[in-house]
Amino acid sequence: MKDLVPGPATLEWAGTLYRVVLPASATNGAMSIVDSVSPPLSGPPLHMHHDADETFFVLTGAMDWVCGDRSGRAEAGEAVFIPRGTDHTFRVTADGPSRHLVMLTPGGFEGFFEDMARGQFRIPEDMEAITESAARHHLSFTGPPLGA
Repeated sequence: MKDLVPGPATLEWAGTLYRVVLPASATNGAMSIVDSVSPPLSGPPLHMHHDADETFFVLTGAMDWVCGDRSGRAEAGEAVFIPRGTDHTFRVTADGPSRHLVMLTPGGFEGFFEDMARGQFRIPEDMEAITESAARHHLSFTGPPLGA
């Protein structure tokens, strides 16, 4: 598998690289897959996908995760399933980065990553724009990131 590097097919937002490998448009909306490389100690605020199940499959590195009342560490070769409507987040370990696949069923959430990369929004300065895109993609923020 090739390394994910910046280029025309790769999106970058807040130090994380994203490449949509299977868009919802290719699956009749059934699912989407995004290849992601996140830097050490990075991760999103606690959030919830209201309409989609999410699965992370860790290719390299490791991440600590929280899903509802469960938590753990996922290392290369391991997956974490997050049922829709469940608060969750992750944080890449200090010895990162972590490369992982983000799979959502149904698909469509890749549009959020596209919005963030296009706008280069900053947290917390641009939370109004981030929250607006999140709402359009059926996501709500429910708490701080791990380690905050």
